[in-house]
Amino acid sequence: MTHQDFRTGGFDPTARPALVFIVDDEPDICTLLVENMAPFGMTTRVFSRATDMLDALTLEKPDACLIDLGLPDIDGMTLINEVRKKSSVPILVLSARSHSSDRVMGLEMGADDYVVKPFDPREVVARIRSILRRSASRPIEPVSEDKARFAGWTYTPGSHCLTSKDGEETFLSTGEAHLLEALLRAPKRVLTRDYLLEHGGRDESLDRSIDVRISRLRKKLCTPDLPNLIRTIYGSGYMFAASVDWK
Repeated sequence: MTHQDFRTGGFDPTARPALVFIVDDEPDICTLLVENMAPFGMTTRVFSRATDMLDALTLEKPDACLIDLGLPDIDGMTLINEVRKKSSVPILVLSARSHSSDRVMGLEMGADDYVVKPFDPREVVARIRSILRRSASRPIEPVSEDKARFAGWTYTPGSHCLTSKDGEETFLSTGEAHLLEALLRAPKRVLTRDYLLEHGGRDESLDRSIDVRISRLRKKLCTPDLPNLIRTIYGSGYMFAASVDWK
């Protein structure tokens, strides 16, 4: 049996099916998603409770997660935050909350995309395939062991892991990781917003995606002695203010 290769859009008999966790307490929605994702070579695990999904995450690593915000045991935003403590797995939010502030909050918590209910399942499949392609744009294992070191921090591109000088680890979303690496590859240079949109993971669903992710990265990198490593250059773009050593 062959599976459609989500990385290229073609068929590859050796391709491993993408594993997607679906966390939603509405059985009809889960069934609809499973049925529409199967023809694209995606295997799924369905959970009605956030705690069950978190337990499964300790045993198995999915390629992406679809998370409903209205869960019976844990609020979806809290679940996203818990997932981000453990993994950089791409996250797509499913929610009946359609206000732009909810979309922004979802991205600020670490989601990669946001779809409002009711939705066309074909759109969800297209978005999850786009997320999978973006997350697969770099090898699962880094080509080299190079890490970026700056101002006491260490960033490992292969795992999207950001480590503070105290050893505390934080996992970035795919969009955050691409954006941070673009900045780290060009320290002390002004990068335009258009450049960062292109190299930091374009999100057509939300024009403010770069601004939201810059804000989130700033919060993660903020320390009393270094309050602003990412500077806004008004009218031009953003600049990473520290020296970066790749090795």
